This record gives sequence, C-alpha cells and structure tokens, in this order.
Amino acid sequence: MRLTLYTDYALRTLLYLGAKPDTRVAIHDIAQTYDISENHLVKVVHKLGRGGFIVTKRGRNGGLLLARAPQDIRIGDIVRYTEEDMGIVACNQEKGSCRLAGVCRLQGLMGEALNAFMSVLDRRTLADVMTHPHLLQTFQMMLPAAVPEPMTREHEYNGHDHNPAFA
Repeated sequence: MRLTLYTDYALRTLLYLGAKPDTRVAIHDIAQTYDISENHLVKVVHKLGRGGFIVTKRGRNGGLLLARAPQDIRIGDIVRYTEEDMGIVACNQEKGSCRLAGVCRLQGLMGEALNAFMSVLDRRTLADVMTHPHLLQTFQMMLPAAVPEPMTREHEYNGHDHNPAFA
C-alpha cells in the first residue's frame, strides 16, 4: 500500500510542528524546509486544522501549533483522516464491482493485510517518530538561510521625510 502525497505532507507538517512545540510556525517555513508546494500545503494544513490535529491562527502573531501533545496523536489516526481511499484492491472499494465476489478470498486477505498495516500505525504516535535527538537541528539545517532584501530608497529612513509634500 502506498500513501498519497497528501498524507505524506500531513505527516511531515505534524512532525515539523512537533519538533517546535512552543513556536508558531508559518506554512511558508514548512514548505521551504521540505521544498514542497506552499499552495498544496495550505490545503493540507486546512484539513489538519479541521481535524483537530493543529491549531491555526491568522494574522500578525499567527501561525501553526499542534493541537495536542505529540504522544496523543496516533499515526493511524492521521492516515485514516487524510487518506480518501484505503482499499488495496478494487473489490475492497465497491460492493459488486468484481465478478468473482463470493468465491474469491482475495478481498478478505487484502482486508486482513490493511488491518495489520493500520494496527502497526495505531500503536505509534507522533512522539514515537520524533525520538531522534538531532531532529530539530536537522530541520534548522534544511531551512534555507534568509537572504535580506536590498534596501531601496523608498524603504530607507534616516529621520527625514523624503516626500516634498510633507517637507
């Protein structure tokens, strides 16, 4: 089974927020750290907020925070919430879509495999995948250094008004 990019981004976002527990984080910072689309990440963040995984605050002092402690966020819950289609094969998705329905044991086998997969994810929390002591340092190294924008005349201020209308 392969998880969607959407779920991957959700997991990465939560991991990043978990590594910075007392810091409001901008979507831009997460997108830049992972080199992923900011527009796509906005959608992921919106859904994570609706699902109660993160707290979002707009405005000047805004940003993102985990809504719960990392040890209270189960990986299985994140995957179930972000994956739209958990069926491994077509016969697990729609009743009556297979001509072998009722005589084939594949559907049961794939259902069992999915349950085993999810069982492993249900036993792990965000805190469990954040145990490496250098995780925060790694995030900081991944974030490109901010390059200051050159000052232009209109942004300079030396105590004098450059607008003749106000002189």
